[in-house]
Amino acid sequence: MRPRTTVLRTLLLGLCGLLLLPPGPAVAADNGTWGVFPTPPAGAATTDRAYFFHQGAAGSAIGDSVTILNSSDKELTFRVFAADAVNTPSGGAFALLPVESRPRDVGAWIALPPDAAGTVTVPPKGRKDIPFTVKVPQDAAPGDHVGGIVALNTQVEGVQRDGRVQVGVQRQVGARLYLRVPGPLTPALDVEDVRVSRGAPLLPWTKQARATVTYTLVNRGNVVVEPKVAVSARGLFGRRVLDRPARGPQPALLPGQRITLTEPWPDSPQLDRVSVRVTARAAAYPDLDAAGGTAFLAVPWPAAGTLLLLAGAALVLLVLRRRRRAPGPQRRPAPDLAGTH
Repeated sequence: MRPRTTVLRTLLLGLCGLLLLPPGPAVAADNGTWGVFPTPPAGAATTDRAYFFHQGAAGSAIGDSVTILNSSDKELTFRVFAADAVNTPSGGAFALLPVESRPRDVGAWIALPPDAAGTVTVPPKGRKDIPFTVKVPQDAAPGDHVGGIVALNTQVEGVQRDGRVQVGVQRQVGARLYLRVPGPLTPALDVEDVRVSRGAPLLPWTKQARATVTYTLVNRGNVVVEPKVAVSARGLFGRRVLDRPARGPQPALLPGQRITLTEPWPDSPQLDRVSVRVTARAAAYPDLDAAGGTAFLAVPWPAAGTLLLLAGAALVLLVLRRRRRAPGPQRRPAPDLAGTH
C-alpha cells in the first residue's frame, strides 16, 4: 500500500458536492454547454416551463418528460438521476443533492425509464427527451415536496488540488421539480439565533463602527415560503438606531430547512445599549409573522481598555510614590538597666 502522502488521482466528486442553482425565481438550468428542462410541447423547440410543478394526491402517479440539450460541438454522456432539494445552510441557495446522497422524499418517488438508468448519450447540438413518472406514496404527507432531475457529465472536466489530493471535477445540471400533495397546508416560520458581531475603531468616533446582524430562518411548515425580512434596532430611551424595512423576498425556504443570513450594519452605535429585532413575513401567507431578537452593549472596548490600563498604571505609581514619602518606623530607646539598682 502506498503511503498516505501519495497523491490520489482522479477522485471523482460532484462539483462542491451539491448542485447549486440561483436563488429566487427558477429559470431553466443551463451551464452554457448543456441544459436540463421540462420537455417542450410536440413540435416546439423551446418551452415556457422553467421547472416542473405538479399536484398529485397520495397514491397517484404523474407522468412528464425531461429534456437534456447538448449545446456543444462534441458528444456528451450523462448519468441521469433524481434528487431531493435542500437549502444551503449559509445563504439559502437552492441545491439538489449529489448522486451519492440517497433521496428520501420526492427524489425517491421519481421513476426513470430503464434506458436512462445507466448513462444517456446526447449527440452534439442535439437533445434527448426522457420520460419519467412520479409515484406519490399512499402515506405521502400533505404539502410541498421539492427535488429535481439531474444530468451529471461522466467526463472529468478538470482537476483541483486539495492539499496532497487531486480531485477530478464533474459538472452537473438539474431541473427543479415541485410537487404539492393536497391536504392541510400549515405555513410556519421561525427566526432564531439572532446575534450581533461588532468592530469598533481604536479611537472612538474617528471612524464608523461596523457590525453584522446574523440570524437563522427556519421553515417548520409543510409549504415553501419566500420570507421578507426587516431588521430594526433601538438604543437607550427607545431611540431608533437601525431601520431596514422588509426587502426580498429572501431565497425560497423549503419545508424543514433552515438557513443563516447576515445583514451588514456599517454605522452601528459606538456607545449605547442596543436591542435588535428581526421580523420575517411572507406575502403569500399574510398571517405568517415571526420575530426574534437580541441585545448588546455597544462600548468602544479598545479605547476603554486603553483607559483602564492607563488608570491602573497611574494608580500603581501613586501607591509607590506614597510609600516612598511615608516616614519609616521610629525606634524606642533601650531601657537603662543600670539605673534600676
